[in-house]
Amino acid sequence: MLKIAKKFPLKLKILRFFIVPTILVLFPFYKIQDVKAGLEFQWNQDDSYRRLKWFQKENKRRFRNSIYFFLRPSDRRTDLLKINLAIPKTFKSTLNDEKISFCKVKIGGFEGRTKCLEDIPADFEIKTDESGLRSLDIYPYSPIPADKDSYAIVFKIFNPKKSGLYQFHSFGQPKGKSFSSYLGSWTIVID
Repeated sequence: MLKIAKKFPLKLKILRFFIVPTILVLFPFYKIQDVKAGLEFQWNQDDSYRRLKWFQKENKRRFRNSIYFFLRPSDRRTDLLKINLAIPKTFKSTLNDEKISFCKVKIGGFEGRTKCLEDIPADFEIKTDESGLRSLDIYPYSPIPADKDSYAIVFKIFNPKKSGLYQFHSFGQPKGKSFSSYLGSWTIVID
């Protein structure tokens, strides 16, 4: 009986000799995934606020990023002639026409990635007010139909230096109207 009891600690020591260094060597290469909450909190939420879907590839400060602002079929009631995107004053990132696009998009999920299916030809105009507010006007060459396709405004930019929440508001001019109406808002998170 004594011989059996002595063999067990010896086998445990040998096993510990091989497993512990392996764990210590592999631990720095193990990447812990961030948990993303599916909850958005608004302080002064009212009935006129509409939350729109968005996707970004990178949420770290100063990283190269692609941000997709989605306009799903439920977000558009009629054909749109013009889209206006109000950019927050604190979102300090360089925007130029070459890095902005408008496309028909496949919204990714569990089984696939978000990607542009077809570029929609459009003119882009970036405006800056005296107060420093920026807005982006998008004029598609043909009206955006109110069908079952999803569309996206895509920014390929570097994230701002400051982390925080940035709320973008969108307005659309329906076909046959001379004014723009509120479509919804996107709240982007930069860590």
